[in-house]
Amino acid sequence: MDSIDYAWAAVGGDPALLPRVSTVGRTGVLQGRLPVRQLARGCVGACALAAAELGARRARLREVPEARVDDGAVGTAFVSERHLLINGRAPVTFAPLSRFWRTADGWVRTHANYPHHRERLLAALGRPDSVEAALAERSAADVEEAVYAAGGLAVAVRTPGEWAAHPQARAVAGRPLVERERLDQAPARVLPSAGPALPLDGIRVLDLTRVIAGPVGTRTLALLGADVLRVDPPQYPELPDQHADTGFGKRSATLDLRADRRAFEELLAGADVVVTGYRPGALDRFGLAPEALAERRPGVVVAQVSAWGASGPWGRRRGFDSLVQAATGIAVTEGSARRPGALPAQALDHGTGYLLAAAVLRALTEQADDSGSRVVRLSLARTALWLTCEIDAGGTGGAAYGGPEPWLAERDSTLGRLRYALPPVAYLGGPGDWARPPGTPGADPAAWS
Repeated sequence: MDSIDYAWAAVGGDPALLPRVSTVGRTGVLQGRLPVRQLARGCVGACALAAAELGARRARLREVPEARVDDGAVGTAFVSERHLLINGRAPVTFAPLSRFWRTADGWVRTHANYPHHRERLLAALGRPDSVEAALAERSAADVEEAVYAAGGLAVAVRTPGEWAAHPQARAVAGRPLVERERLDQAPARVLPSAGPALPLDGIRVLDLTRVIAGPVGTRTLALLGADVLRVDPPQYPELPDQHADTGFGKRSATLDLRADRRAFEELLAGADVVVTGYRPGALDRFGLAPEALAERRPGVVVAQVSAWGASGPWGRRRGFDSLVQAATGIAVTEGSARRPGALPAQALDHGTGYLLAAAVLRALTEQADDSGSRVVRLSLARTALWLTCEIDAGGTGGAAYGGPEPWLAERDSTLGRLRYALPPVAYLGGPGDWARPPGTPGADPAAWS
């Protein structure tokens, strides 16, 4: 099945609308051993069609506008963090301790971009003076478990066969690419006619995500007109460069959910969509389980993205794109006999982000026809399974990719002069850029505008 067809089916789309999507193929985009270009095309195509569908409904159009997926735009956007310049400075995408390391019996991949994860990694290894020597003395499995127990992040590099035999892989394989569920019988959503406005005009999105996947999804919802408020805990701020890449179109606030429940409940009372990107269960104690949210805000759409999925022995573990690549066999597939490798982009993050946005758009469309609060769940590990085992590798032709320049733009912001990748989600009459650049992290009030 074509990747756009597959992704569209995963978000519950009507197959009769698929002819409304056209593609512009380009060779040399997102090259690797695995079909990354097809995955990226599928995720963005499903998102563009979902946006066109909802936009047509709100504008009372007889026909859904045509959506267009250009491999050049998609390939550029999937490495947006690499194209970003802030006053001419390229951001740091990986900290020195976020890398592959040799162990006594193989390799591990660590992630220590955030200061608290770096501290926990070093504490687990007990050798802050020489991480390399500490890891070389231990087995990959021992490092994985010891670092996890300390609250850090490290995974053993596995072959595809080793991952397939792992209990977490079996748990992931038992779930669909996008889990979709109706939570209750809340009244059907009334979507007022938006005229020529954007599909999500008037929709409020509470963004409780971090890193790349969730923020890419909410960045896309902001592109399509949503009022997106990103909320971070003051004690764990987002990395500034990461915010600069994924903060387009959004406002940014800080709020301590432990200390200011009233402010959060006021935000929730006005939210149409709540998106969370923490490990499953981590926010439940704050009343953020989907069922609890729907009870307090009937008709809400809840979207959850995680690394490993919500079930299985790793269901409550932290994770990042690079770690999921290492654990699922992707690093071995893309590597060499000498060392593990990586995909040409953090495609699990970006792809899952666009799928999340597509799933939210479709949930809002479905609510206009049917009742009920909704929840959609996605995981990087399930996207990895699609990439490695399920995706059709066809459709690789097209004109040569001449470089990212046609899909880059510049603008001023409070952060400085930004060069950035333009959004790849495109349909007839849709937006070509975000309404606002990213602002200073945490500078906005924790309230709806």
